Amino acid sequence: MAHPKHERTLVIIKPDGIQRSLIGEIIKRYERSGLKLVGMKIMVPTEELVEKHYTLDPEWRVKTGLKTIESYQKKGKTPPSDDPLKITEVILRNLKKYITKGPVIAMVWEGMHAAGIVKKITGSTEPLTSDMGTIRGDYTIDSYEVADIDSRAVRNLVHCSGNAQEAEGEVKLWFKPEELIEYRLINEAMLYDTELGNIL
Repeated sequence: MAHPKHERTLVIIKPDGIQRSLIGEIIKRYERSGLKLVGMKIMVPTEELVEKHYTLDPEWRVKTGLKTIESYQKKGKTPPSDDPLKITEVILRNLKKYITKGPVIAMVWEGMHAAGIVKKITGSTEPLTSDMGTIRGDYTIDSYEVADIDSRAVRNLVHCSGNAQEAEGEVKLWFKPEELIEYRLINEAMLYDTELGNIL
């Protein structure tokens, strides 16, 4: 079994993150946590790739639809439908339109608890309810409600894998093995070596 320090996760800076010149700021947030960037490319995704990405998890449609309904109900609002599959049919159509609108930056980050750390730094899916101090909480103001009124996807700057298992499938979908680089950073000694890199 691989050491937890080799856990990898996927991050995609979406078209709005690029257009708002937040690339450096977003990368800096992950980099400063101690994670290591092992793969990165700029591309314009196809609709087919975006659909494959969101439906890698066969439960995605139901889970996302239920999460959207719950978010509306928590705010005392009426969801657009009480059928989770109807909701995600619209969400997926809007996501494909949004993510194929311009270039994205796909990245793979590696390190201890990579998926969990990235998720914490990124914030919750809806910017409105994301904590200050997270990327989505600090740099954007969108909400499910406004996105639904405007018939579009929530503009939340970044996609990140939900957990390590999800990340495994997403990394394989977006990157060939030869596009990921194995190397060591000097500061990994501080993070992982049992003797703290023999400082003295």
